[in-house]
Amino acid sequence: MTIETSKNLGGIGAILMFIGIFPIINTYGIVELIGAILILVALHGFAGYYKEKGIFSNAIYGVIAGIVGIITAAAIGFAIVLPSIKDFLMKIYPTWNGSWSTISSFSGMTPATTNIGFSDVAPFIAAAIVIVVILWIFTILATFLFRRSLRQLSTKTSVGLFSTTGLLLLIGGALTIIFVGYILIWISALILAIAFFTMKPHEPQPPQMVSPSPPPPTPV
Repeated sequence: MTIETSKNLGGIGAILMFIGIFPIINTYGIVELIGAILILVALHGFAGYYKEKGIFSNAIYGVIAGIVGIITAAAIGFAIVLPSIKDFLMKIYPTWNGSWSTISSFSGMTPATTNIGFSDVAPFIAAAIVIVVILWIFTILATFLFRRSLRQLSTKTSVGLFSTTGLLLLIGGALTIIFVGYILIWISALILAIAFFTMKPHEPQPPQMVSPSPPPPTPV
């Protein structure tokens, strides 16, 4: 893969990540997924071109960290909620016999919301807090690894916007505990696209002319 191909794939992928947030364009996250794949392919190409494995390996480790974070948060959330969900439903629907096979009968029942107290919803609140904290920790880890990848790419290409993007990603990851973090991550996708498209491929160096050695002196 040539550096020009990697540059174009990375730029297109970053644009897809940027516009993928709009519902009119995105469908079940497919646009953003395609964008992320193109960026990874581009980083793999750059890693090979510059002989710097960290450009790709740090990025792929960041993706793995994000996936592990989602799976861990979901597993722990279910572990907290599942033991309490049946009792919670029986509080809302006192006439329910507790059999999951008859759960479709809820449509004909009137919920008794006055029976619900804080102790009944506490497990769900705890699960939500745990999920948010776990996702936040793994998001920081993922963005930290992506920042390392982009800093290495910035060093090799002399394009400072890659380093800026990595820093903005890391700050955004740390601030995902509040809404503003997601805005920063979204903006970083646009800056990343600009960084890719403003790259200037290294021009090949002209071959150095080697002066011929003078002939040895003729013996007298």
